[in-house]
Amino acid sequence: MSLSEELTERLRAAEKIVKAKFKGLKDVMDERTTRIWAATEARAVGVGGIQVVARATGLSRTTVRMGARDVDGRAPNGEVVRVRRAGAGRPPVEVAQPGIDVALDAMVDPVTRGDPESPLRWTTKSTRELSAALEKQSFRASPQTVGLMLAGLGYSLQGTSKALEGKQHPDRDEQFKFINARAKAFQREGEPVISVDTKKKELVGEFGRNGQEWQPAGAPVLASTHDFPNMAKGKAVPYGVYDLAANTAWVSVGQNHDTPRFAVNSIRTWWSQMGSKQYTDARKVFITADAGGSNSARSRLWKAELQKFSNETGLEVTVAHFPPGTSKWNKVEHRLFSHITMNWRGRPLEDYQTVIELIGATKTRTGLTVKAGLDRRRYRTGVKVPKKVMAELNIKRAKFHGEWNYTLSPQVISNAA
Repeated sequence: MSLSEELTERLRAAEKIVKAKFKGLKDVMDERTTRIWAATEARAVGVGGIQVVARATGLSRTTVRMGARDVDGRAPNGEVVRVRRAGAGRPPVEVAQPGIDVALDAMVDPVTRGDPESPLRWTTKSTRELSAALEKQSFRASPQTVGLMLAGLGYSLQGTSKALEGKQHPDRDEQFKFINARAKAFQREGEPVISVDTKKKELVGEFGRNGQEWQPAGAPVLASTHDFPNMAKGKAVPYGVYDLAANTAWVSVGQNHDTPRFAVNSIRTWWSQMGSKQYTDARKVFITADAGGSNSARSRLWKAELQKFSNETGLEVTVAHFPPGTSKWNKVEHRLFSHITMNWRGRPLEDYQTVIELIGATKTRTGLTVKAGLDRRRYRTGVKVPKKVMAELNIKRAKFHGEWNYTLSPQVISNAA
């Protein structure tokens, strides 16, 4: 055996011994004792000792070298090295500067789409701008610290991939503020605020799905090799109605087309099944919706059907649409649809009953409750609404972007013959 091979074998044997010692001692040693012990072992090994100890313990080589200084009793500047007491060190910024987290949350809040009182979290401010704004309030936090604080407050940095569906509207941010203010106002009055949208259509049948779930080993759920639409039993069209304050939702599962009539029927079912029981004294309802799809801001049928809903329930229906190109910010997407998707990952949607059961079984740590039902009605596309019907709508448009923001009140039906 050559000299180098002999040295390698010796270091391997030493590493095993150090690893065994560390396993037995690590739970009874404090920070400084660990460093000193590691340095002592490294010196005992000799050449290559620091690397051996670092590999065996997971400590960095710098830490082992610092332990050697502790063994000598002095730091590089000549001062006596003292062990740090438990709980010592730099305190969290929230502890060192009481109120900084509240100030940061309030700063972001005016341009959010959600906080404890309103639906969605979103901000155009960068961490650098927020850091500068905090400094004006006598707080000190670097942009990096601001980022960590935002994460702790429940905010996240949203990517732009597939988030923009069109050209950004110049009043996009102002519309977010408008929605936020109206949502808060309704919630302060104890009136319902709901977020609505259609989830992606799904083929019903024994088709494979992305994702995994726990199954007995060697017994995966079997699915068809091909996902041809003509092999499907049908298609599921889930339309969600999410109650922001109650953290509850209703999902109507349609069987054919996603139309404005289907959308309003879903809202109507939510009201009869859940909303009217939750808000017994409600006089009005606030609906946040995308600008396109079955609840399009331009759709005549959407408004005509909402008028019928208002007449039936006596509710004043206020609608605010998100600006074009921002549909992915809709609250129902993040608080409801994302959890439904996770709940049925890796599971074939074999039939409509399976779809309903999986949606209804969706739960979250925050207490989300979901109910679902199958809508067996057939919906025609291309339904036209006459100008006369539109002219009779009891609609009041807001001064700010009336095409996005409007209120439908119950119509006064004349008794005249």
